[in-house]
Amino acid sequence: MKMTKHILSIALASMCFAGFAGNKERIGQAGANELLINPWARSSGMGGANSAFASGVEAFNLNISGLTGIGKTEFNFTNVQLFSGSGISINSFALAQRVGEQGVIGLGFNAMSFGEIGITTTANPDGGQGTFRPQYLNMTIGYGHAFSNSIHGGGAIRVVNEAINNVSANGMALDAGIRYVTGDNDRIKFGIALRNVGPKMKYEGDGLSQVVILQDGEFTLNQRAESFEMPALLNIGAAYDIYLLATPAEEAEEDAKAPSDYKITVAGTFTSNSFSQDQLRGGVEFGYKNYVAVRGGLVYEAKGFSALGNGGRVNANTGPTVGMSLMLPFKGKAESGFSFDYSYRFANPLGGTHSFGLRLRI
Repeated sequence: MKMTKHILSIALASMCFAGFAGNKERIGQAGANELLINPWARSSGMGGANSAFASGVEAFNLNISGLTGIGKTEFNFTNVQLFSGSGISINSFALAQRVGEQGVIGLGFNAMSFGEIGITTTANPDGGQGTFRPQYLNMTIGYGHAFSNSIHGGGAIRVVNEAINNVSANGMALDAGIRYVTGDNDRIKFGIALRNVGPKMKYEGDGLSQVVILQDGEFTLNQRAESFEMPALLNIGAAYDIYLLATPAEEAEEDAKAPSDYKITVAGTFTSNSFSQDQLRGGVEFGYKNYVAVRGGLVYEAKGFSALGNGGRVNANTGPTVGMSLMLPFKGKAESGFSFDYSYRFANPLGGTHSFGLRLRI
C-alpha cells in the first residue's frame, strides 16, 4: 500500500510537469533530435503507444523500466530506412542480460548515416571538392530492476556524438522510468518515463575556424557555436490485455498461464515534449501465442492533419503506423525464440519510414 502511494505521487508530479511542457515558444530550440526517433520495429509499429508494456531492449526508447521483461538474454538488430528515398538510415544493435533474480542490464548502439554529401564553400558553391559523411552515434547503458511482481523501475545513461569530418558535438542524457502491473494475469499496465535529460551540447572543431587577411596580415578566426538543449520529454502510458475466447473461469485465473492463445492489447501514451508539440499515441496489437503479431497505431499532435510547417505540424511522422512480427519460439521455453519484426510509419509529405528487425531471446 505504501509503495502504491509513492507511485501515485510520482504520477501526479509527472502530470503536473506535463501541464507546463510543450511550450510553443521553445519549439525548435533543442538539438540531438535523433534521440526522438524510435528505431525498434515492434514498438514503432504501434507508434510508440506501448510505452507501458514494451519489454527488453525495445524499452530503451520508451520506458527503460521495461528492460526487465526478458527471461535471460536478448539480442536485437534493426535497420531503419528513414523517409524512403532520402538516403538516411539508422542501424541499431542492443543486448540485454539478466543479472540475478530481479535485475537486467542492457547495452545499445545507434548509428545514423546520411550518405555522402558534396563539399561546398562560399568560393565553390557548386562543390567538386570531394564529399563528407555526417554521422550520429549514441550508446546507451541501462539497468532495470523488478522490485516486486507489480513494480518495475529502471534508469539509463546515453552518450551522444554528432560529427562531420571537422566539427563534432558530444553530450550525455539520462533516462528514468517506472512501471506498475496489476489485474488478473497482469493485464493492466501503467508506466511513466522521463527521457533525454542532460546538459547542453555544443559544436567544436577545426571546421569552425577560418583564415582571414586583415591589413596584409593573416589571422585565424575561431567562430563560437551556440550551445543547444537536449530534447527532454515525458511519457505517460497505459495498456490493457483482452483475451479472446476465454471462459469466465479462465479469465479469473491469476497464474502464469495465459487464459487464451488469442490476445488483443490496447495501449495509449501521452508524450509531453519540452521543445516540441505534445503528442497523443494510440495503438492496438493482436497476437496468437508466440507465433504471430500484427499491430497498428496513430500518432497525433496539435494541428496533426494540417500541412507540415507554416504554423501547422512540426513532426513529419505524425499519422498512422503499422507493423507485424513472425516468431519461431523455442520448444519448452516461454517467450524465448527468434523473430522477424517490421514496421512502417507514414510521413506526409515525405516518404514513409521502414524498420526491419531481428530479435533473439534465450
